[in-house]
Amino acid sequence: MSTLPIAVDAMGGDNAPGEIVAGAAQAAEELGVPVVLVGRPDDVGDTRGLELIEASEVIAMDADPANSVRTMKDSSLVRAAEAVRDGRASAMVSAGNTGATMASALLRMGRIKGVARPAIATPIPVPSGSPTVLLDAGANSECNAEWLVQFAQMGAVYARDRYGIERPKVALLSIGEEPTKGNPLVKETHKLLAEGSWVGSTGAEFVGNVEGRDLMTDAADVVVTDGFTGNVALKTLEGGLKAIIAALLEAFGSTPEAQQASAQLMPALLPLYATLDPENTGGAMLLGVDGVCIISHGSSSSVAMVNAIRVAHDMVAGDVVGHLRRAVRPDPA
Repeated sequence: MSTLPIAVDAMGGDNAPGEIVAGAAQAAEELGVPVVLVGRPDDVGDTRGLELIEASEVIAMDADPANSVRTMKDSSLVRAAEAVRDGRASAMVSAGNTGATMASALLRMGRIKGVARPAIATPIPVPSGSPTVLLDAGANSECNAEWLVQFAQMGAVYARDRYGIERPKVALLSIGEEPTKGNPLVKETHKLLAEGSWVGSTGAEFVGNVEGRDLMTDAADVVVTDGFTGNVALKTLEGGLKAIIAALLEAFGSTPEAQQASAQLMPALLPLYATLDPENTGGAMLLGVDGVCIISHGSSSSVAMVNAIRVAHDMVAGDVVGHLRRAVRPDPA
């Protein structure tokens, strides 16, 4: 297990640096995980005893990702990625600009040999069991079939290492369960996944097509799609869950009778709420870069940051990057 610290972008996210620093300090204290902050000293202020890698620039949430990473070489995101590349940190975590986080990791840490395109693997909560790993959730808006097959390989390794699923069920997101359904990309990808030569060391099995309604069920452990479709599906689910929760809370307070009923129902509903709360997922991992990079939600609180750091630590300890290398380019033996 690496004793190198997790590099946390203290300047990234809507609640930075206060909530980010608080979460980093909490993770270091409660989890025993070494953490190093990256950011502007004057903005970060009290580091709560954590080491600080100084960076003079901050990439804004709405900045152009690629251009910002190339021109703002002393930004907290770039310095965090460089810390991993240079062996000063074992992983990086950021709640900042998602595109810039990806670009920083890709340009500074590089790709795993054999990986065509990195992909964002996002856990989708499933009330009855382990989350469904959705990828790509936004890194590549246009894809070809070979990339999607590689996403399946990487997603299966991730599901196995993060959730302990020995034989991950991999599915392809489409508009119908039948192999003949979908656009040309989906049909071509289905043929390649069904052929099965990609499985290798992943231990996965292809279970066919699934639809959007299956994402929050146990129909599959890993669901593969292009980044455009994946991001739309992810944001649709997030918006739908927020709307349902808001409607329930409003209904619970609408009448005295409803308030009494809510007092009885709330203890049973709280575990479900905890499962669906994105603060508890620990963020998404950028699979395919040569290092652990965890992308947390832009509105992350200290709780979300603790969980993101926990995931980063677990993925380093479990050598998920090493397992991805072997899955994408298996040893001749």
